[in-house]
Amino acid sequence: MQLKIMPKKKRLPAGRVALILFLCQMISALEVPLDPKLLEDLVQPPTITQQSPKDYIIDPRENIVIQCEAKGKPPPSFSWTRNGTHFDIDKDPLVTMKPGSGTLTINIMSEGKAETYEGVYQCTARNERGAAISNNIVVRPSRSPLWTKEKLEPITLRNGQSLVLPCRPPLGLPPPIIFWMDNSFQRLPQSERVSQGLNGDLYFSNVLPEDTREDYICYARFNHTQTIQQKQPISVKVISAKPNRERPPTFLTPEGNTSNKEELRGNVLSLECIAEGLPTPVIYWIKEDGMLPTNRTFYRNFKKTLQIIQVSEADSGNYQCIAKNALGAIHHTISVTVKAAPYWILAPQNLVLSPGEDGSLICRANGNPKPRISWLSNGVPIEIAPDDPSRKIDGDTIIFSNVQERSSAVYQCNASNEYGYLLANAFVNVLAEPPRILTSANTLYQVIANRPALLDCAFFGSPLPTIEWFKGAKGSALRDDIYVLHENGTLEIPVAQKDSTGTYTCVARNKLGMAKNEVHLEIKDPTRIIKQPEYAVVQRGSTVSFECKVKHDHTLTLTITWLKDNGELPSDGRFTVDKDHLEVADVRDSDGGAYTCVANTTLDMVSASAVLSVVAPTPTPAPIYDVPNPPFDLELTDQLDKSVQLSWTPGDDNNSPIIKFIIEYEDAMHEAGLWHHQTEVSGMQTTAQLKLSPYVNYSFRVMAVNSLGRSLPSEPSEQYLTKAAEPDTNPTAVEGLGSEPDNLVITWKPLNGFESNGPGLQYKVSWRQKDGDDEWASVVVANVSKYIVSGTPTFVPYLIKVQALNDVGFAPEPAVVMGHSGEDLPMVAPGNVRVNVVNSTLAEVHWDPVPLKSIRGHLQGYRIYYWKAQEGSLKRNRRHIEKKILTFQGSKTHGMLPGLEPFSHYALNVRVVNGKGEGPASPDRVFNTPEGVPSAPSSLKIINPTLDSLTLEWDPPSRPNGILTEYTLKYQPINSTHELGPLVDLKIPANKTRWTLKNLNFSTRYKFYFYAQTAAGSGSQITEEAVTTVDEAGILPPDVGAGKAMASRQVDIATQGWFIGLMCAVALLILILLIVCFIRRNKGGKYPVKEKEDAHADPEIQPMKEDDGTFGEYSDAEDHKPLKKGSRTPSDRTVKKEDSDDSLVDYGEGVNGQFNEDGSFIGQYSGKKEKEPAEGNESSEAPSPVNAMNSFV
Repeated sequence: MQLKIMPKKKRLPAGRVALILFLCQMISALEVPLDPKLLEDLVQPPTITQQSPKDYIIDPRENIVIQCEAKGKPPPSFSWTRNGTHFDIDKDPLVTMKPGSGTLTINIMSEGKAETYEGVYQCTARNERGAAISNNIVVRPSRSPLWTKEKLEPITLRNGQSLVLPCRPPLGLPPPIIFWMDNSFQRLPQSERVSQGLNGDLYFSNVLPEDTREDYICYARFNHTQTIQQKQPISVKVISAKPNRERPPTFLTPEGNTSNKEELRGNVLSLECIAEGLPTPVIYWIKEDGMLPTNRTFYRNFKKTLQIIQVSEADSGNYQCIAKNALGAIHHTISVTVKAAPYWILAPQNLVLSPGEDGSLICRANGNPKPRISWLSNGVPIEIAPDDPSRKIDGDTIIFSNVQERSSAVYQCNASNEYGYLLANAFVNVLAEPPRILTSANTLYQVIANRPALLDCAFFGSPLPTIEWFKGAKGSALRDDIYVLHENGTLEIPVAQKDSTGTYTCVARNKLGMAKNEVHLEIKDPTRIIKQPEYAVVQRGSTVSFECKVKHDHTLTLTITWLKDNGELPSDGRFTVDKDHLEVADVRDSDGGAYTCVANTTLDMVSASAVLSVVAPTPTPAPIYDVPNPPFDLELTDQLDKSVQLSWTPGDDNNSPIIKFIIEYEDAMHEAGLWHHQTEVSGMQTTAQLKLSPYVNYSFRVMAVNSLGRSLPSEPSEQYLTKAAEPDTNPTAVEGLGSEPDNLVITWKPLNGFESNGPGLQYKVSWRQKDGDDEWASVVVANVSKYIVSGTPTFVPYLIKVQALNDVGFAPEPAVVMGHSGEDLPMVAPGNVRVNVVNSTLAEVHWDPVPLKSIRGHLQGYRIYYWKAQEGSLKRNRRHIEKKILTFQGSKTHGMLPGLEPFSHYALNVRVVNGKGEGPASPDRVFNTPEGVPSAPSSLKIINPTLDSLTLEWDPPSRPNGILTEYTLKYQPINSTHELGPLVDLKIPANKTRWTLKNLNFSTRYKFYFYAQTAAGSGSQITEEAVTTVDEAGILPPDVGAGKAMASRQVDIATQGWFIGLMCAVALLILILLIVCFIRRNKGGKYPVKEKEDAHADPEIQPMKEDDGTFGEYSDAEDHKPLKKGSRTPSDRTVKKEDSDDSLVDYGEGVNGQFNEDGSFIGQYSGKKEKEPAEGNESSEAPSPVNAMNSFV
C-alpha cells in the first residue's frame, strides 16, 4: 500500500491497538522524513533537485553553466546527451563537470565560441535503484544584430494627414525592447494622437506642424547583452498649410474588419487597435457576449492596447475595439483563441512500498489540444524497458501489485502537445526494514496536572509497524478509554492526573522484527495565586502596597514579575519589589493604572491585576445637607407572578424639590449584595407598578434625587420570590474557533442568574459539519461557557447552536452560527517566485498562489522576507543578516520591494500566512539591483593657485552606487563684468583624487563644475570658484569666498592704466582749484560763493544722466556684488534641463551621454552665453548619438 501521514486520531479499545504510521507526505518529491542516522543505510532512487530552464539563453561573453543536481542513496552518477546522442565530456577539454554533481561548465572565455555548444542537452542521474532524467535543456546564445543599412528618404506631408514611421528592428534573441527618441536623446512625447505600436512602429493619427523634425530615431535595446542599436534618423516635414478636412476614423492597425489572435494559457493577452482620423479618435474596448475580467484587465498606450493577464481558456471569444470621433465610429473584431501548453492536474508522486504491497503512479495533465501521456522507466521508453511482472500500464496510470525489491525504479511521465511538454520523475522504492524507534530513549516529559500530556514515539519500518503502549515495569497494556493514540505514534493523556506519573513503553512490530523505547512522565502541581493584589484609591504623595502570594510546585523554579499597564515598571526608585509585595512611594498622578502580578514557572503561568486610582488630597469640608433624605416605609402590594406594586414615604427634600425617584432591586438568590436599576418615576409619585422576571428573589430600595444630587438608599423592602419558568433567551456571542488543529472550541456568553428563569440552568451545545450529511451532535453542560469538540478535521466549517434550558423547559430554538475547527500552519510554500528588477531601487515580486486546501486556515496574506546577501567568502563570515519583511494582505500574488540599494545582491523568499502563523518559505530567490548614478563628490577644494595653474582636490562620492568609470570637470572663466567665458570639458580617470590645471589666464576667476560617473550615468555635480594669482607674491588662499572675490576685482582695477590716469587727472584738477582760490583770497576780492553755486552749478559735480552721458548717482549694489561660491549660474550659461518632462537629466542626474536602465539617454550639455556663444563652443559641446551609443556599448 502507499505510505503517507494522515492527521487523524482514534481511541484505544479494550485490547491492544495497532497504529500505522504513514511514512511520507507528498510534496514535489517524496522523502522519508527520518533522522540522518537512519538515512545512512537507507537506499533511495535518484531525484533531480535542480536543473537549468528548458529554454536556456546564455550570454556568449561568459562561460556556459548547465545545471543538474540530484540526490539519492547511494549518491548518483551523472551522464549527458547532446542533441539525442551521448555527450562525452572527457573528450572536450573546455567542458568540466562539478564534483559530486552533474552541473557542466563550458569554458568559452579562454577559447571557443558559444555557437559551437548550441543544442539540446539532457542530464541523467543514476544509481543502483534507478535513473532520473532532466528536461530537454535547449542552449542558445543571445544575439543582438546590427540594423541593416538603409537610405531613408525625407517624408513630406500636409497638416492633418496620418503617418506611420516604420521601425522594423533586427531580429535578436531574445527580442529587443523598442523606443523612439530624438537626436538629443530625449524620449519622443506620446499621446492619444502619437503613439508606439506593439510592433515598434510610431503611429500619427494626424500630424501637426510641430511634428516637423529631422531626428525621429528608433532604438532597440537588447537586455541580455546590455546593448542598444540605433536606426538611421527619419526626417518628417509637415507643411503648415490649411489642414485637411475633418474625417471619420479608419484603422491604421489591424487591417480589415476582423482579425484573429492566438495566445497561450497563463500568458498576457495583448490586443491593439490604432486609428487615424481628424479630430483624433478615442478607442473603446468590449467583449462580445461577456464582460472583461475586472481584476485582470489593463489598458495601455492611451487605451489603444488591451491587456489581460493570466489568460485562460475562458477568455477566448470575440473582442471588439471601437474608434470614435465627432464624425463617426468604426469597429474591428478580434477573434481570440486561447491554447494551452500542458499543465499538471495530478503529477506523479514518489511511492515507497514494502515487498508484497500494491500501489500506483498517476500522471494527469491537461492542455489545448489535449496532451499525449507517455511513460519512461529509468529514462527509457517503457515499451522497450525491461519487463516487470508487477507493473501494468493503464493510460495515465501505472498499477503495481505484489512488488519486490527488484521493482524499484524511477519512472518518467511526459505530457506533450504542440505548444510544449511537461516531464516529471517519480520513483518506486521497495524497502524491507525492521522497525526502528526514532524518539530518544528515556525522554522525560513534565506536565501540569489537569492538562493534556503527549508522549512521542516516532518510528519507521517497512512493512509499516504496529504500535502498542504499556505502562509500568510489569508491562501492563493500556486498556482504559482515557488514552488517545495518534497515528504518528504519539500517546495522548487528555487530562493528566497525579497517578499518570510513571514510565511508559512504546513497542513497534512488523514481520521483520520488533523495537521498543521507554519514556517518563512527571505530573506537577499547578501554580496558583492565593492572595491577589487589591484595588486601591490613594491620595497624591502617599504610599501604596500591593500583595501577591503564590503557591507552586516545589520542584519548579518560580519567577514573579510586576507589570504596569501590561508593560515594564518605570525605572524609578519609588517602586520597590520585595518577594510577594510591590510598594510605590510618593504616589504621583502618572502612577495610576493597572498593576499585574505575573507568576511564571517553566511549565505554566498565572497572573492577577489590580487598579490604582490617584486622587488629590481633600480638605475637610463643612457638612452640607442639601440632598434629599432617603425615603422610608417601603411596602409591597398586588403581588402577582410577573408584577408587584411598591409604595414608599419620601424623606425631607432639604429645601430643594425632589425631581424623581430611582428604584433599584437586589436578586438575593443569584447575586446577593448587588443592586440593579429597575426604573425611575416622577418626584410627584410615591407608588410604582414594577414588572418582574421568573425565579428571582426580589428586594427593592428607593433613592430621591433633587437638583443638588441623589439621596442615600432607603432600607430594603421585604423579599418577594417569583415562580420559575423556562428561559426567555439563549446565550449570546456564540463562536466556534479551534485552539488546536484537531479541535473545535465552542464558546458563549452564559446567562446570568436573573436570566435563568428557574433552577437547573444548563446549555445544550449542538454541532455538525457544514458541508457534511451528519446529524447534529449534542451535549448538555452546566456551569461552563465553553465546550471543546476533539478529533475534528483541520479547518473545517461547522454549524453551531447553543440553547438554554432549566428544570421547567427549553428556551426558544437558538440561531445557528458558523465556526471553524482549528487552523494549522500552511503546508506549502508559494511556488514559481519571480523577481522583476524595475530599477536600481525597486523590484517587483510575483508568485503563484498557494492552493486553498493547503493553507489550512484563514488566508491572512503573503509575507516577503528579503535581505542584502553577501557573495563569496563575505557571506560565510557574516554572522547575522538583517532581514526586512513586507506583508501583502489577502490573496495578492505580487508586490513591490521599495528602497533597495543600487548595485547590491539581494535574496528573498515568500511565505503564506494564516491565523496560525507562517507556512514554509519558498526557495530563496536571488537578484541583483543594477548600478545607479553616484552622489556628488563628497568635497572639492582648490589649492596652490599660481599665475597660470590651479590644483583641485576632491573626495569620492559617499554613495558611488556602482563602479565609478570617470570624473568630468567643466570650467569657464568669469570676466570683470561677470560674463561667463567658453566652457572647457575635461575627463579624469576614476582613480584620481587630485588634478592640476595648467595654462590658465593669470588674475582670472574660474568657475568649476565637477561630478562622477558610473555605467548608469552621471551623478550630481559640485561647483566651486577660484582665482589665479596676480603675481607670485600675491597668492590667494584656497576656497576664495565672496569677499575675497570683491577684493580681487578691486586689485585688478587699481592696476589698470586707465584707472591710474583718471586718478591723476582728478588730483591735478583739485590742485588747480585750490591754487585759484588761494590767489583770489590773497587779492582780497569778494566772491559770492552761494549765489554763484546756485546760479551756475559746477558741471564737475553734476550727476551724469543716462541719455546724455553725464554722471548720475553711483551705486555698486548690483554691478560690484561678488560672486558667491557655487551660486553664480546664469540661466542660459550653465548646464540645465530641457523643457521636456522626460529629459536626460531627469533620468540620470548627469551631463555626459549615457544610457539609463530604461534605455533613455543622458546627453552632453554645454554652457552658453546670454548674447552669443563663445566661438567654437557649440560645435565642441554638441551631443552626438553615435558617440553616446559607442560609449554605452
